[in-house]
Amino acid sequence: MAKLQLLETFSLQETEDGYRLLVSAVGGEALYVSITPDQMDDIIESLEAAMGGESDDEGVEEDEAF
Repeated sequence: MAKLQLLETFSLQETEDGYRLLVSAVGGEALYVSITPDQMDDIIESLEAAMGGESDDEGVEEDEAF
């Protein structure tokens, strides 16, 4: 298993085939990763789930309750 390192920077750029992600860890080298549009969708879904899975519809319901 890879050693867990603290994130220092990241940069996302759109390309003709999808995306290019640059990630660097504190005290480590930079890593470029090519991401397909489908992989980006999976990443976004994972991040949304990790953040509590909020969607636009849920926010509207909460606003109407107050």
